[in-house]
Amino acid sequence: MQKRNYYFDNAKFILIFFVVFGHLLQSFIADNEIIHALYKAIYTFHMPAFILVSGFFAKGFYQKGYLRKITKKLILPYLIFQLIYSVYYYYLYGQSQLTVDPLDPHWSLWFLVSLFFWNIMLLGFSKLKAVTAISISLVIALAIGYIDFISNYLSLSRTFVFFPLFLLGYYLKKEHLSSLFNVKARSVAALAFVIVFAWFYLNPDINYQWLLGSKPYGEMGAASLAAMGKRLGFYLLSLMMVFSFFAFVPKKQYFFTDLGKNTLYVYLLHGFFVKTFRESPVQDYFTGPESYLLLAVVSLLLTLLLSSKIATSFAQPFIELKLSKFKRLSFKVFSALKFYKKKLQNG
Repeated sequence: MQKRNYYFDNAKFILIFFVVFGHLLQSFIADNEIIHALYKAIYTFHMPAFILVSGFFAKGFYQKGYLRKITKKLILPYLIFQLIYSVYYYYLYGQSQLTVDPLDPHWSLWFLVSLFFWNIMLLGFSKLKAVTAISISLVIALAIGYIDFISNYLSLSRTFVFFPLFLLGYYLKKEHLSSLFNVKARSVAALAFVIVFAWFYLNPDINYQWLLGSKPYGEMGAASLAAMGKRLGFYLLSLMMVFSFFAFVPKKQYFFTDLGKNTLYVYLLHGFFVKTFRESPVQDYFTGPESYLLLAVVSLLLTLLLSSKIATSFAQPFIELKLSKFKRLSFKVFSALKFYKKKLQNG
């Protein structure tokens, strides 16, 4: 049980690092084919893996008060940050008027809305056998792309497109992952990463929008029957990459393990840094291979900062609607100041 907790906390921390890194990389994908290929490779697994892990931890949805709990955990922070981001964009982009639309999620906030819907949808799908439930959700996900008005509005497109991954996580057991933790599996996983990166590099015209799940087929120029086959192919690609990623996640406790519990904080807060970075002249200094490595270091530092006790203490009232972390931090600071004051007086 303990190893399982370490494992998934490690997975979540590493995944949120890739989320931050991928968002920072987006500014450079048009200018560098290697970065573009890396960007696409990251997007094949980072959010799909997050979604699968979210499904894995949704097994207690039938418990009393669960729906009230996830509403408070997901919808209230969503509404708060939807307002905050609206004000932030108003000043960042110099918009002529402030627009707040709670039904059209800003940027990364789609995940909170979709995660809420996925938990609600479990009420019906969990009554089915695993194969039946996943098959029905897959058919819906493939067909939904032909309905043009289902896009970012209420995050409906992503909700349906990624629901099969959430369901797969719900039915997943930790024993299913045990076959990944050996040299042979990791060798195959490493080869998969290399092949997928090379494939994207050699085929730069592949539209990365297929990996986002946010647009109908028509907007991606593929409204024919073949579009379902293409989406199915990307599902298989993502599954291969997700389990290849899981093969490399460490099971022991490390300095970042506990921070894996704070991924929601990083997810909601990093957008302010990323959007500011994209609009600032600072990004003009990132022009070569060395600077992109520096960008990875910046992503790691930002992930560590936003998941730290200091950041979570100040952000907790907006994300968890609590003050417990802030009170503990304030008490420690007050105690430290009191201690040093007494020490100075005695010295």
